Amino acid sequence: MIRRAVDDLGGTRGWGPVRPPAPDEPVFAEPWEGRAFAITLLTIGRISGRNVDAFRHALGRLDPEAYHRDGYYGRWLNAAELMLVDSAILAPAAVDARVRTLRGAPGPEPVALEPARPDHTPGGPGSLRAVAEAPAFTPGRRVRARGGEPAGPTRLPTYVRGRSGIVELVPPAAVFPDTNTVFVGENPQHVYSVRFDSRELWGADAEPFDLTIELYESYLEPTG
Repeated sequence: MIRRAVDDLGGTRGWGPVRPPAPDEPVFAEPWEGRAFAITLLTIGRISGRNVDAFRHALGRLDPEAYHRDGYYGRWLNAAELMLVDSAILAPAAVDARVRTLRGAPGPEPVALEPARPDHTPGGPGSLRAVAEAPAFTPGRRVRARGGEPAGPTRLPTYVRGRSGIVELVPPAAVFPDTNTVFVGENPQHVYSVRFDSRELWGADAEPFDLTIELYESYLEPTG
């Protein structure tokens, strides 16, 4: 059985239509959303010493009920808390204890057992990197996304695993998120824009259309 992270929702059914944005929709619907945005950005780098890939991994490890209940910026805030716990800056349940105190039921607040420390020093601005080796695949080449269950975190969507498509474009190489997430190296790789037929992904009864997904080189294998 393939494990699916809570944020790996692409291609799944039952979520209803996508709501188009309102023409006058504000950037933040509520003031707290702007604060959650700022807190998360500070947490990713300056406070926890983590990175964007670790943030995405934190989103995928959130409690499923809270992930769907708390909304977009609620997820950001929950992920920021998880990263601070991962970095031993916050103790588990410290935020819950502070909330009880603020609501008039003070009690002991747990403290982190280890000194706070950064886990990662970014190797450069952004995620784009240079790779000396030539790309393994060129536009027009048919490839297949690797199937099975990855050993660790991955950004390979479940719904394309084991499915075949055609390389359309070779964008710039980038940091490999699966290793950058857990701080075992940036391991930059070539990236490919791969076009999939919807019926290849969801069966012959699917509405016919093409879907293009950017995939890292190690996610792909040649076909034929």
